[in-house]
Amino acid sequence: MIIPIILSGGAGTRLWPLSWGDHPKQFLPLVSERTMIQETLLRLKGLQIGSPIISCGEGHRFMVAQQIGEVSETKPTILLEPMAKNTAPAIAAACCAAMKQDKDAVVVVLPSDHVIADVEAFQNAVKAAAVNAEKGYLVTFGIVPTFPATGYGYVKAAGTESDGAYTLEKFVEKPCLEKAQEYLASGEYAWNSGMFVFKASTFIEELKIHNPEMAKLSIEAFEKATEDTDFIRLNKDAFGRIKGDSIDYAVMEKTSKGRVVKLNAGWDDVGSWSALYDISKKDENQNVIKGDDVITIDTTSSYIRGGKRTVATIGLDDVVIVDSEDALLVAAKGKIQDVKKIAETIKSRQA
Repeated sequence: MIIPIILSGGAGTRLWPLSWGDHPKQFLPLVSERTMIQETLLRLKGLQIGSPIISCGEGHRFMVAQQIGEVSETKPTILLEPMAKNTAPAIAAACCAAMKQDKDAVVVVLPSDHVIADVEAFQNAVKAAAVNAEKGYLVTFGIVPTFPATGYGYVKAAGTESDGAYTLEKFVEKPCLEKAQEYLASGEYAWNSGMFVFKASTFIEELKIHNPEMAKLSIEAFEKATEDTDFIRLNKDAFGRIKGDSIDYAVMEKTSKGRVVKLNAGWDDVGSWSALYDISKKDENQNVIKGDDVITIDTTSSYIRGGKRTVATIGLDDVVIVDSEDALLVAAKGKIQDVKKIAETIKSRQA
């Protein structure tokens, strides 16, 4: 039995104007008819899984309940974070919830906004990771790199493969292009996926060793939580005193129990409109067209997502156009990473 822990606290501002405020990307149907958080849970179908645990913020609780309820065979546990404290405290509290289901629970920790094309390969990787987790290891998935990416962190695997996993030697921050090329050529490095498998109890034990204050307060926040109909509200006072940190910094970079399972399954974190273009099906002009009322003339290599009105283009190449109910984005694809600046500008205006 593997219990899914799905992290759903991100804002997804790099996919503005669709992903914004109360509707971040994990709640949108960007790559299929299902939303991204639904796809996250559905790709575990066929494995023996327990009731899912979802960690999210207060403002997203009803969307989580509705969307997960539509695809889950069991009632989910929905943990409400009083404020954002990064991934480590959220995972720690979720591990406490998992141990209420089963004190020896193996959990799979998944961000709610990734795309994985080869579900069978992913499930096989989860099974291999679970075997290692049962032996007391903390397992991360290293994405087999397909190009020298500078936008991802990396993990270095060492030693020989055993039970489908390698020793986790170290984490590496986002590299420059020259370093990324070296990593790709070596075959020893993989992209840091942000996905994990371990026993909930093992993670809590390692957190107590490497960050005892965070462990204490995360456990306290869960133990003093209050139930509110379908939700569990983590204790605001205890959670608020936590010095937030990522699971990588808080535990994985320090533990001697780290393992890496290499994953080659068409993974993408869909961090931008250009990334969404890359993984989407193109027409004969290398355009990705979404929406029922889009007209293109002499337009190539572009991502165009229409809304309720007609969107028409003439003589454009390599652009991104996204129409929403209250905003329109028009950008050169090569500059699309700057869309986050627009979201930040709007947020500052509203402050």
